Amino acid sequence: MNETSPNTIDYYVWLLSDWAYLGGVRFIQMAARHNMRVNHIPMRMPDVYAASGGILLGQRSWQRQAYRIEELKRWRAKLAIPVNIEPKFFPADIDLASCVVIAAQRLGLPVADLVNAIMRAVWAEDRNVADPATIADIATARGLDAASLLAAATTEIVRAEYRANTDRALAAGVFGSPFYSFNGQVFWGQDRLDMLEEAIVFSRSSGLGRTPRTTVAIAATAICCSCDQTT
Repeated sequence: MNETSPNTIDYYVWLLSDWAYLGGVRFIQMAARHNMRVNHIPMRMPDVYAASGGILLGQRSWQRQAYRIEELKRWRAKLAIPVNIEPKFFPADIDLASCVVIAAQRLGLPVADLVNAIMRAVWAEDRNVADPATIADIATARGLDAASLLAAATTEIVRAEYRANTDRALAAGVFGSPFYSFNGQVFWGQDRLDMLEEAIVFSRSSGLGRTPRTTVAIAATAICCSCDQTT
């Protein structure tokens, strides 16, 4: 559900995002280290782009498309995570999968593994996440009632929340995926996870007179590397 608190990270994610996939497991591990609740907010990136000046991948210049591929290769090697640079089913209609995640979260079910599995299905397993049977298999493998979730995903209340997530994302300043919002601060890209972790630690230790840089030297463990996040 759409709730925020000092112990919550709003996670704006497009389930077709290569960069969200690369950071997905590390993000959830980082949140767990600090006992943070993650509010998953699946969104339609084409709609966010349309309202924020973004450009869909296929419409970008060849220079930007070529650089994205080089960056994916670098991060794949750096993180030792399997990535198919040109997945068989990309782009794909991600609306049903997104609504399944929303339906599960509305029921209070754990969705972090589900979200990461959906993205892994695209970027490492060449599975068609637009196929209800694929989503059902992914949900069932995580101990979820796939039939109930698929049925709930088609209800108007879930679809309305999915549509509203675009407006919510834009109001929060989101223009890409992954985007993290914590304690009034926003962070774009999986290469900013260490800065997000620094903000979390500092928010809990500022009374000790620490500075953010001192805090991150003590506590932050994620990798940082500037890059042009493209999806």
